[in-house]
Amino acid sequence: MRLTLAFAALALAACPALAADADGSRWWAHVETLAGPQFEGRMTGTAGYDRAADYAARAFAAYGLQPAGTEGYLQPMTFTEQTVLADRSSAALVAGGQVTPLEVGADLLLGARIPQPQATEAPLVFIGYGLHLPEAGYDDFAGQDLTGKIAVYVNGGPGDISAELKAHSRGSETWRAAQAAGAVGLISIANPKSMDVPWARQIQNSSQPGMYPADAALNEVREAKLSAAFNPAQAEKLFARSGRSFAQVLALADAGKPIAGFDLAQSIRAKVATRTRQVTSANVVARLPGRDPALAAEHVVVTAHLDHLGLNTSGEGPAYYPGALDNAAGAASVLEIARDMAAAKARPRRSVLFVLLTGEEKGLLGSRHFAGRPSVPADSVVADLNMDMALPLWTFDSVLMYGIDESTLGDTARRVSKAAGLEVVADPYPDRNSFIRSDQYSFIRAGIPALAFKFGFKPGTPQEEIERAWRASRYHALTDDLSQPVEKAQAAKFNAFLGKLIFAVADGRERPRWKETSFFKRFAK
Repeated sequence: MRLTLAFAALALAACPALAADADGSRWWAHVETLAGPQFEGRMTGTAGYDRAADYAARAFAAYGLQPAGTEGYLQPMTFTEQTVLADRSSAALVAGGQVTPLEVGADLLLGARIPQPQATEAPLVFIGYGLHLPEAGYDDFAGQDLTGKIAVYVNGGPGDISAELKAHSRGSETWRAAQAAGAVGLISIANPKSMDVPWARQIQNSSQPGMYPADAALNEVREAKLSAAFNPAQAEKLFARSGRSFAQVLALADAGKPIAGFDLAQSIRAKVATRTRQVTSANVVARLPGRDPALAAEHVVVTAHLDHLGLNTSGEGPAYYPGALDNAAGAASVLEIARDMAAAKARPRRSVLFVLLTGEEKGLLGSRHFAGRPSVPADSVVADLNMDMALPLWTFDSVLMYGIDESTLGDTARRVSKAAGLEVVADPYPDRNSFIRSDQYSFIRAGIPALAFKFGFKPGTPQEEIERAWRASRYHALTDDLSQPVEKAQAAKFNAFLGKLIFAVADGRERPRWKETSFFKRFAK
């Protein structure tokens, strides 16, 4: 891979010398650089991302960390980039000879992350939440004849099923269950109460290309006739001939009750026009060797995604998406923790891999590649600790950790949190499926215990209001920029906490393991 070095070299040279970062100024300098114009929004497969990857590699080298990619500090991979051409695509509902046109954008968005044929027409069937969880005694696909049909589901799930299980049953798991039942496509409908990206912003972002691995072995979903998301504000159109309403479905979903499936008594006709090309991008991988000859061959992986949404093609507003908190801040945390651990006199027993990942915004592609094709022996990876959108927007006095009850990592995390005077809080929004929406999930699917971290908050607090306002106005928006108010000193406290936790995990005598009660223990190898 050819990387442009000039911008990255100049930016790195401007970083402060090694010193305590109690006020977060050095961390913020990384954020300012990564969210700056020279990296053009860091979209996977672009020159801007390559410059950001080079900046990170140079930082790791300056800190004295070993290169641990497949090509120096880099682990390159190839993707198929697919852009949906909305102005050349179309969709309509068909029933009894009557055709009801749908507007691509206002009514539905066509997926770009899996291969799709140019045209299709198939009957629609509603399948409740689209959950396949026989282990929990719940299966929306049971008794459904989906052969040759397109399945429609609403996000959510019964209240008596854990957030982690519901989250796991989303994404590729929904596709697997649907295709096993004979379905040829999926249409998802978000519950407005848990939809964290407004539909108007989803329309704006839909002009960006999707991607899927060029390596077929890493492609989790085979070709489908249709992949789409339907605007919940327009979803009654799908239910108009069924004798039921979307409002009735939402009432059950909001109450956390099971939803029975039923035929929607109409078909969808769609034409999906796309443009594809091959692109290459790379993870950035650095290694801090452990001190124990017996354990140094094992690795604790510390991750954050480096990519974001790239250039703004709307013609309005700033030229690029800065992605300051999503996730320049997380990448900066990895760089700062790596610097501090490399400079410390004490080394943990195990080695630590610091991995800045590509392709998260395209479907966890960089982490999927690393977990499936690691640059170190696969059985040497014992844990993943992931940082994505921690949101340092208030005092860091509590921490939210996804996956804390699933493995012994949670026990270590609770001890370190208690010693740091931090309260551990539960996920206040389990239906956001956050457990599977960042890179830790790729490691979990590979059988590796993992945790992910955010500043903690509780329902009904000012912190919750700040978090909800940030998601409504800045998440995947041009306003996730360097002008927003950020608690830099609190971010430094967060980084210090994570550094202690990483050391504790890497220094533990026992390898982290799944708990016997964890659903995800089945992935252990």
